[in-house]
Amino acid sequence: MDATKRQEAQIIGCIENALERLDISTDDVEIALEVPADKQFGDYATNVAMLLARVVKDKPRHLAETICQHMETDGTNIQRVEVAGPGFINFYLKNSWLHQVLRDIITQGSAYGDSNIGSGQRVLLEFVSANPTGPMNIVNARAAAVGDCLASILSKAGYEVAREYYVNDAGNQADRFAQSLEVRFRQILGEDIPFIEDGYPGEYVTELAQRALDEHSELTELAETERTVWFKVHGLDYMVESQRHDLAEFGVKFDCWFRERDLHAANKVIAVIAAMEERGLTYRADDALWFRSTDFGDDKDRVLVRADGTPTYLAADIAYHLDKLERGYTRLIDIWGPDHHGYIARTKAAIQALGYGDDTLEIIILQLVRLLRGGQQVRMSKRAGEFVTMEELLEEVGKDAARYFFIMRSPTSHLDFDLDLAKEQSQNNPVYYIQYAHARICSLLKEVTALPDCSLALGEDELSSEYEVELLKKLSQYPMEVEMAALRREPHRIPRYAHEVAALFHSFYSHCRVLGDSQQEARLLLVMAVKEVLANTLKLMGISAPTSM
Repeated sequence: MDATKRQEAQIIGCIENALERLDISTDDVEIALEVPADKQFGDYATNVAMLLARVVKDKPRHLAETICQHMETDGTNIQRVEVAGPGFINFYLKNSWLHQVLRDIITQGSAYGDSNIGSGQRVLLEFVSANPTGPMNIVNARAAAVGDCLASILSKAGYEVAREYYVNDAGNQADRFAQSLEVRFRQILGEDIPFIEDGYPGEYVTELAQRALDEHSELTELAETERTVWFKVHGLDYMVESQRHDLAEFGVKFDCWFRERDLHAANKVIAVIAAMEERGLTYRADDALWFRSTDFGDDKDRVLVRADGTPTYLAADIAYHLDKLERGYTRLIDIWGPDHHGYIARTKAAIQALGYGDDTLEIIILQLVRLLRGGQQVRMSKRAGEFVTMEELLEEVGKDAARYFFIMRSPTSHLDFDLDLAKEQSQNNPVYYIQYAHARICSLLKEVTALPDCSLALGEDELSSEYEVELLKKLSQYPMEVEMAALRREPHRIPRYAHEVAALFHSFYSHCRVLGDSQQEARLLLVMAVKEVLANTLKLMGISAPTSM
């Protein structure tokens, strides 16, 4: 247990002891602590008096005052306790407890902030899952950054996480893509034929058709229908290969690339439909087979099999999610685009209908991205024709800036991505600002011949200035930030926290001399701890931690 958790346990213990003296049971109430946003309200606060007031038939503020009167803090790091507002209890701590935080950070290193709140729960996180009919676009890039960061956070919080990409290679879009390749292939051979309606006109389709011709000249001998079938398999494989490469360049690697066509080949879609019929979850109307999804919270029933006998996309999606659960995962998290919002209720209904809890499947809806240059929206791609590709974005701003900008806002918020700011090498660029803090520390530590041992005893007056105390307190909050980011599925907490640490460090460094000062060893310990926390946060975000800039 690190110093922060020990301190929180100490405060909760004092509260519990006070309530025990008052003969007040806490069986139905969780004693929770939070860090006040305004430091004038102390280091920690609890609303336990407000939760218990109704039970003991007392006014919240009066109960809070009574609890404080019966609280013993001798031998603890608690300096004083105060009641505020309608009944909050605020705790003010002695600064000396923060010295142990330094030791924890330096001794634990990259393990600082590790947690077991996930209890090894097996989580399958599916994200990106773009159709294999075109290059990765900027919305896919945002999904990749958010999903990869969330997976890292969950792993650090004690979950067993696997990253998965679902390749939609068995629907109508796959057919149109194959037909688009066929037309471009024939045009390359000199045929004067029009392009298909609703096809994929991007330059990349022509490039893939040329590659197919270069690598498989025997395609010219096939009939049009045979060649189109070939393109549906191998053309999509080319595109998946390209997507896999782009994601790897972005620092995102998946544990599994799951192919929809494999679901159909294994008859799993047919099997799940049959299983739902056997359970009485379906009925027939208008020559189609319907799922009784309204029985499980959906706003209307959904078609599983069309009148022509073909399964719907929903049927395949149900089979896919059931396959995930049959592989032993107990929690499924999907990151979807806003155009899939309408699929949430029906998919969750299917999971429940098959006998799983309503919290088995979580859906995070990722909002859209606007690229801005000079304050104006960037709309077109040179290569894709209709959108800006991930590859083009990475060429312009680089992996680190792209990842940071994509995760610095809540996934559920629309994002304006300022290309000019992402390339700027100044404190206005948040990722540069954080990386510069790490590099600055590395340069400083190179000037020291021997670093202090973390077991160094620190005096009460050391690391006691407001700049040092605020920085220490922020470092102590890292384990809590990781846990909250994991529990609330909020990866944007990490870039925000990293920026706050960097800002406090830059302020400390401007006001507190490190080398040559009487507190040199203590301040070096603080600097070493900041470096470790910044490196940890950058790693969670999939961003490099440069040693010089």
